[in-house]
Amino acid sequence: MEYGGHMSETSRDLLRLASAVLQPGFEGTLPPTWVRRWLGEGLGGVALFGRNIASPAQVAELTAALRAERPDVVVAVDEEAGDVTRFETWQGSSRPGNLALGAVDDVALTEAVARDLGHDLAEAGITLDYAPDADVNNNPDNPVIGVRAFGADSDLVARHTAAWITGLQSAGVAACAKHFPGHGDTSVDSHVDVPRIGSSRSELDERELPPFRAAIAAGVQAVMTGHLLVPAVDPDRPATLSRLVLTDLLRDELGFAGTVITDGIEMKALRTRYGLEGSAVQALAAGVDAICVGGDHADEATAVRLRNAIVAAVASGELPEERLAEAAKRVEQLAAWTAQARAAAVSDRAGGVPVGLAGARRAVRVTGVASALPLAAAPHVVEFEPPRNFAIGPETPWGVAVPLAALLPGTTAARLSASAADSDFLAAATERPLVLVVRDIHRNEWMARTVATALTVRPDAIVVEMGVPASVVGATHVATYGATRANGEAAAEVLAGRSVHSG
Repeated sequence: MEYGGHMSETSRDLLRLASAVLQPGFEGTLPPTWVRRWLGEGLGGVALFGRNIASPAQVAELTAALRAERPDVVVAVDEEAGDVTRFETWQGSSRPGNLALGAVDDVALTEAVARDLGHDLAEAGITLDYAPDADVNNNPDNPVIGVRAFGADSDLVARHTAAWITGLQSAGVAACAKHFPGHGDTSVDSHVDVPRIGSSRSELDERELPPFRAAIAAGVQAVMTGHLLVPAVDPDRPATLSRLVLTDLLRDELGFAGTVITDGIEMKALRTRYGLEGSAVQALAAGVDAICVGGDHADEATAVRLRNAIVAAVASGELPEERLAEAAKRVEQLAAWTAQARAAAVSDRAGGVPVGLAGARRAVRVTGVASALPLAAAPHVVEFEPPRNFAIGPETPWGVAVPLAALLPGTTAARLSASAADSDFLAAATERPLVLVVRDIHRNEWMARTVATALTVRPDAIVVEMGVPASVVGATHVATYGATRANGEAAAEVLAGRSVHSG
């Protein structure tokens, strides 16, 4: 249904409440007309993606335009400061990412990296970050989490989740721990289908939930739901749509009083079975306060569909008006917190090496024949490109070839994918060092096969793993624990002998 013409005051109030709980995305580097209009009509927040970001100055201009329409609008971004980056989509993150921070295991560093990110986001006018990733990656074959997690140990993930939240929020930006109740032990990407967490309730308490308990204790302002089926809590409904998960567990048992936000409501894990509108309405009824949408459906028509479905659900009794009003109030409280936090934040930045690069350097690990480093001459670098998951996206650059060429002029490079995986690249490196750069080699059979073939011909080749280092391949193995720009620069420094490394 469309709402237009003359409306009662009650209808207008419902439309404003329904608008308040939406966080849509949009196209362009300035707010389109429909977003400006909706802000005047009660839209509570917006979500920025890489397509909206060209530079920090441009983002500041964008957010100022948003606040000209509504001063307390929540401006969110999905910025994990790792392989998943929106604020630095086009150049790669200048920070090391969660798995690298977990490998270093210095909570002071994790807090400092998050605070540094928070200052960047705050200066650009962003008030909510859909991070940190609080999942425990206890399944190394996980197709969507991997290096986004701090690690596979619950206690480690918990302490770094808390440190990351403390750092980010000290800069005046609200943190959002995700993906509740834990996306680590999965073999399915929720962008594609519904993952199932087979843990018993006691295993959830021991493995998946400790980081979220730590996040709540650290004062996290928001929690993002995972589109996960968790039979130990609710055998019938995904967590995002489950009152047992969101109200009974998260609210009542864990004591979370902040804002609950959905992962992208258009993701297939929900949309295929429940539809876009049905997912939004059922999520609100279950205890969600804000609906994130717009990764794929970044248009006014989608926002209209969701708003109208919410209003219709209230009218039919499917969604109690009190629950919708409560959700809108929590979004309002989040906006108020961010205003106070921004006013109280103090920058502690100093000169010298950026904290992100310093952290990435500390994360590099070399296994095997360390004497093979540094490289004796400019190498030939072969980077193996695996299929990227939806969260990372195809635009963000990665690798070591570019920073290594800056340190060792004459470096040459090639990039291979599963459709072009052969050993012809060996001909380009018959008389020079060979560097093979992989990403999750343990999950990509074609990559493992091609690298194994290359190592039979060139056993002296150095293997650089920029994903989860679940397996050590080659006589000299360099692990970066992530594929951010900072990770690539740190690895290049080790290869060129410009930086020390951990054995």
